[in-house]
Amino acid sequence: MARDLLLAYHLCAGSCGEAMQTILSIAILVTLFTSLVIVVRWGNLECQGDMPTSLFTFIAILFTTGLDVGLIMLPLTEFPVYAREASYHFANPLAVEFGFWGFLVWAFYFLTTFYFCVIEPRAQLFEIPSVKFINNIVVIGTCAFTGFLFFRYLPNYVDGIRPVLRYGLVGAAVLCAVFSSTEVSYVRKLSVASTWLFFGLIGAMWLATGMGITGFASSAVKIGAYFTHLHHFVAPITDYHAFYLFWWFSWSIMIGQFVSRFVGGLKTWQLLAALLVIPSIPIAVWFSVLYYYFANGIEVVGFFKLPMVFVGVIFVINSLDSLIRLYSVNLGLTVERYGRRNYIVGHWTALFGLILLYQFTPLRIEWIGLMVIGLYVVIYALLFARRRALLAREV
Repeated sequence: MARDLLLAYHLCAGSCGEAMQTILSIAILVTLFTSLVIVVRWGNLECQGDMPTSLFTFIAILFTTGLDVGLIMLPLTEFPVYAREASYHFANPLAVEFGFWGFLVWAFYFLTTFYFCVIEPRAQLFEIPSVKFINNIVVIGTCAFTGFLFFRYLPNYVDGIRPVLRYGLVGAAVLCAVFSSTEVSYVRKLSVASTWLFFGLIGAMWLATGMGITGFASSAVKIGAYFTHLHHFVAPITDYHAFYLFWWFSWSIMIGQFVSRFVGGLKTWQLLAALLVIPSIPIAVWFSVLYYYFANGIEVVGFFKLPMVFVGVIFVINSLDSLIRLYSVNLGLTVERYGRRNYIVGHWTALFGLILLYQFTPLRIEWIGLMVIGLYVVIYALLFARRRALLAREV
């Protein structure tokens, strides 16, 4: 199952040409440099969203919205690849895995969260019809594509699942996501609950191995190799790494657009620290526990596979409900306008239909990532053209 699952993701990633890798590398460097400039210039600026929450709730929403079932299911399939392939031998498999999911890549989310919290209310660039149209296409397309990936690879997550159960589970997940999106409070509560479920899963799998504190520490210390080889992760290492980076870019604008409203008065440097450090801690803990399984040849038995799939499904619902909430508000397709029943039926039908239609398209995440990078270029250009007016109203 693990080999089939990783092969499926490799097929989805496809091949990333030299030109695409160059574009991606430049985009990453510009994003990181911009984040640095923002922190240096406006480090003490207070960031406040429309619906501020506590720091824990904000991080829970960010964490569960910005991650999906791959965080739960992929590491055990990827550790052997990173241990085997020469491209990744500059560090141990745990450090490489962490580099794909943790720390530096969260700077993408910091940049967009800061933008939508501080700059967009003044600039209103995403209200320009053409920008708004592209943004909504990206949100809807990525939302449906996320559901399609879950649909496509569900047989690899659940061995022997029957087709009717496969369609039913995906349809139920989409229905739950649409229902959750009807109220922001539902999104918030589900995010907090799924975060605690994730912590519970980590604790259960830690206890099951009997690794104790010493065993866990011996595994976790290997993550340090990521920080000593940080420069390796700035540009794509392989096509598969490029797939991950394009995925982070694809989600970055949407995540920042959604979670910025929940920022509760953090200073800019605190926002950066919160986004880079706090989500990376549970990721590091989870990966360290899973790496102990891998390093010691411990098989994840069926007893734990079901909870892993369950938490993964909840993460999918969390991701989808946030995106549905985002594009429904952007397009005016809200509960207030159409009523709860029509809202649920309409969004479920449209989204589930798009997920099924994706079976007949050759769409790859790299294309969506390139579209988002293009949107970055447009926003940078518009900000430069309007810099005098914006600086006159110093943020």
